[in-house]
Amino acid sequence: MEIALKSVGDAFNPIQINLIRFFIGGVVLLPFAIRTLRIQGMMIHWRDLGLFALTGFMCLVVSMTLFQLSIGYTQASTVAVVFSANPVFALIFSFLILHERLGRANLIAVIISIVGLLVIVNPANLTDPLGLTLAIISALTFGLYSIISRYGSVRRGYNGIVMTCFTFLVGSAELLALVEITNIPGIARAFSHIGWLKQFSAIPLFTNVNLHYFWFLFFVGVCVTGGGFAFYFLAMETSNVSTASLVFFIKPGLAPIFAALLIGDKIAVTTVIGIVIIIFGSVVTFMGNKRRETGKMRVE
Repeated sequence: MEIALKSVGDAFNPIQINLIRFFIGGVVLLPFAIRTLRIQGMMIHWRDLGLFALTGFMCLVVSMTLFQLSIGYTQASTVAVVFSANPVFALIFSFLILHERLGRANLIAVIISIVGLLVIVNPANLTDPLGLTLAIISALTFGLYSIISRYGSVRRGYNGIVMTCFTFLVGSAELLALVEITNIPGIARAFSHIGWLKQFSAIPLFTNVNLHYFWFLFFVGVCVTGGGFAFYFLAMETSNVSTASLVFFIKPGLAPIFAALLIGDKIAVTTVIGIVIIIFGSVVTFMGNKRRETGKMRVE
């Protein structure tokens, strides 16, 4: 996904492509969500809009907007690796907010992954601080969104696919409101003079939404955002959380290879070392979760 987004350059405004791909993703997930609600005999209530507005704001307006912006300021492979560390932040927030026990394996994984991030960021020789900072905050806020979504899901009884679908749709409405606000002449002029915030000035809605970019929009909207999340939750339903979460462990290894082959990203030695460290930390998490799930099955 990061490579596809990087490859189109400045054809789309970061917030514009965010809105397009998550709206498409929400529409793709909608039949699955409706089917789930019917099977469970549940309905979406007006009071739930507040929950979806919060998760939509954290996921789309904050995390994914920062994610899109970071791709414009640093290498796609680096953003992919850093964002893949979001489960580490989710573990920390689950401990701080939900007071869930942080097992020994997860604690070790958090420490290892943070070391890996520091190796990639390389504070002693930081050449693109803005891009890396945006990517790290994006991963951190996505981890926070994951915990809020899980808490809301438990409280309201909605499963992951329902939560994600309506988070995408309500979040898309919030992004649309943001786009309209940035087109108010006074606000557009104000943002046009503030460095990297120029991208929030008069955000377009339909610019370059045409047949020339059809396959790109199809890939990021249907395949990645809608299909990716749908398959993720289907994997969870047919196997377990640990197996489904392998996606976050495989991505740090694949993304730099694809970036080097497809768009010519150069992979620094420190990036390779950091990737290996993060993958190792992810494997520790996976093994810990697998052991815990096996223990629960034996107890049952």
